[in-house]
Amino acid sequence: MPYHSVFRPGLFDGRTVLVTGGGSGLGRCTAHELKSLGARLALVGRTAEKLEAVKRELGDPDTFTFAADLRDEAQVKAAVDAVLAWGGRIDGLVNNAGGQFPAQLKDISLNGWNAVVANNMTATFLVSKAVYLGSMEAHGGAIVNVGADWELGMPGMGHNGAARAGQVNFTYTASIEWAHAGVRVNSVIPGFIASSGLDRYPERAHDVLRGVRKRIPLKRHGTESEIAGAIVYLLSDAAAYVTGIALRVDGGLHNNGKSNFYEVPDHDRSKAFNGFPLYKVPKVLE
Repeated sequence: MPYHSVFRPGLFDGRTVLVTGGGSGLGRCTAHELKSLGARLALVGRTAEKLEAVKRELGDPDTFTFAADLRDEAQVKAAVDAVLAWGGRIDGLVNNAGGQFPAQLKDISLNGWNAVVANNMTATFLVSKAVYLGSMEAHGGAIVNVGADWELGMPGMGHNGAARAGQVNFTYTASIEWAHAGVRVNSVIPGFIASSGLDRYPERAHDVLRGVRKRIPLKRHGTESEIAGAIVYLLSDAAAYVTGIALRVDGGLHNNGKSNFYEVPDHDRSKAFNGFPLYKVPKVLE
């Protein structure tokens, strides 16, 4: 079954989009949506087998895949050079690759801290810079960085909060420095999304992942398609005057966290959008 997008067919005809972390979760879903809208896709991530599996799902032999550790500048340059040799230019970039683990600050080793900062902030910088210098400085384009809500701190994952704060600050700076080249740079900030990534969290985190919906004003987890839709909007011409923003897609969780005098009544009035026929509910939420 084809992806059911809310956007018009052919929206990205003739455009090449690079998606990092395209082998699973949000990256995989975003790849399916972009392909359904006519984009030529380059998928880059750490595991070649996952990227090739998504390529087979897409049913498009022209989809380009390249395995690389995006924390390593030389590997990033090799990946972007390979994409440009294949596609000629890069019109859109989705910095989706990342990774983190729950831990209190007192228990995080320096190696653990550096790994999460490299995964979630440094990789965004390295890929964006390589794509800008290799293509977008001359031809323009749009970059969307996928992050996490850091503004109120991130107790229990302070390394991730620090990395995501830096990632959004990079978004703000790049949106100004690269505007003259016709490059827009924005962020999408997902809330708790029912994606396969939830199953990578340790069992001690499962009760929090299941129970958080009670704190979310829309009283449910988000879907991968709802994040992909936000990414597609920011990549599209509909957002031609939008740059330097961090768009939260979190069911209102961030704003509710600031409220001390109101409790949202339980309800089932928020209807999820899911256009991805291959989507499966993560095991932790079954």
